[in-house]
Amino acid sequence: MPEPWVSVDEVANHLGVAKDSVYRWIEQKSLPAHRVGRLWKFKLSEIDEWVHAGGAGPDDDPVTGPRRAK
Repeated sequence: MPEPWVSVDEVANHLGVAKDSVYRWIEQKSLPAHRVGRLWKFKLSEIDEWVHAGGAGPDDDPVTGPRRAK
């Protein structure tokens, strides 16, 4: 059975983040997403690979500099 396509809401829930974070990651961090008309669709296997590859790592803020782990 093929893997189903999921919505922004489902990806946000899967990752435990806000929908705004998902949209920001699509624009700024190359979150694997596919545009279907006006909607973004995802494969959770691609999202998990992206996370494991470090795609959701800390941002480098141009004002404050790189974020550091505490």
